[in-house]
Amino acid sequence: MTRPTTRPTTHPVRILVCDDHTVVRAGLLALLGSTPDIEVVAEAGTGEEAVALAAKLTPDVVLMDLQLGAGIDGVEATHRITAAGTPGPRVLVLTTYDTDADITRAIEAGATGYLLKAERPEELFAAIHAAAEGRTTLSPPVASRVMAQMRSPRPTLTDRERDILGQLAHGLGNREIARALFISEATVKTHLGRIYDKLGVDTRAGAVAVAKEQRLLP
Repeated sequence: MTRPTTRPTTHPVRILVCDDHTVVRAGLLALLGSTPDIEVVAEAGTGEEAVALAAKLTPDVVLMDLQLGAGIDGVEATHRITAAGTPGPRVLVLTTYDTDADITRAIEAGATGYLLKAERPEELFAAIHAAAEGRTTLSPPVASRVMAQMRSPRPTLTDRERDILGQLAHGLGNREIARALFISEATVKTHLGRIYDKLGVDTRAGAVAVAKEQRLLP
C-alpha cells in the first residue's frame, strides 16, 4: 500500500497525544515538537482523559495508543471520540500491537489510520497529515493483515459468545456460567460448541489460549 507524503498545510496540524506511559509521551512530544507543521495541544494518560480533552479542545488528530492501563482502552476511547459528532477529531492509532483482533476492533471503532511504533518519524509525520485530511494510513504489516482478512475473513464472536468466553477464562464451569449469565446449561453448551468451531479448538483450555493470543476476551 502506497504511503502518503506530507502535504503543506495552512496551519499546523493540532495533535492530542494519548499514551499511558509518561516516558513514551515525553518522547512523542519531543519528536512532534521538532516539526513546525504539527502542534501538540494536549497529552492524556488515560482513555477517559483523552475523550474529555478531545471534546474540549477539538484537535485535528488524536494519536491513540491501544493499551492504556486502568479504565477504558484505546479502542473504546476511539469509539467515543469518533462517535461524538461530525466534524470531529480523526484518530490515528499508534501502538505496538498488530494482531488481527486489535486491528479489526480499532478500525470498527472509527480509527482513520493504524501505525506501529516501530515506524520511522517521517512515516509518523506523514500519517498524521494524512489523518488530518481524512486519508487512511496503515503500517505495511497492518496493511498485509487487513488484506489477508479481506481474502479470507475470520469468523467473529457474538456478544454472548464473548461473555461466555470471558467467564471461561475465569475458570467457571458450565453451571456457574449459566448462573452468572442467567441462561441454561444447555445454552452454554451450545455457545461453547460454536466458540470451539470458530476458534478451531476442541477444549476449554484451547479456547482460552486462542482468545488470549488474539485478544478476544472482553
